[in-house]
Amino acid sequence: MKPINIPENVEINVDKNNNVSVKGPKGDLKNTFSNEINITIESNAIIVTRNDDEKESKSLHGLTRSLLNNMIIGVSEGYSKSLEMVGVGYRAEQKTSAINLSVMKSHIDVIEAPEGITIKVEDNTKITVSGIDKQQVGHIAALIRSSRPPNPYTGKGVRYLGEQVSLKPGKSARAET
Repeated sequence: MKPINIPENVEINVDKNNNVSVKGPKGDLKNTFSNEINITIESNAIIVTRNDDEKESKSLHGLTRSLLNNMIIGVSEGYSKSLEMVGVGYRAEQKTSAINLSVMKSHIDVIEAPEGITIKVEDNTKITVSGIDKQQVGHIAALIRSSRPPNPYTGKGVRYLGEQVSLKPGKSARAET
């Protein structure tokens, strides 16, 4: 039962039905958790406990603690994921809250940013997705990456910043038998 420390600038409210709202300098998040889990606030920390030792209760215990911790970090610091485009002709263009991706297709992919998420394009090949909801930031970053995932033979495509793509050998590298 590892407690979650609450920063000074974050306010948390928990009601009887395990509805949790977290407010901080970056925004506010709300979530509803299972009634099998007890969420209490004690001296600037959140304590998450479970009623029994059933397998499902143990799973929900860890999940609830992680989600609460992510909510607190999100409203106090925020989350961001960076992507890079590798290859000739691959570029992104900023259009208000959306981006246009030119990734060697017959058409341009348009990715809209949902409310609470910001997408920034730098140098036409670097994209940063940021927001307070970790799940939404990861989802939008994965959506952008899926427009043209890295090619396993050439390495070209959209990848996370720092992602290592292991290249497969081509047909000419096959051993003669």
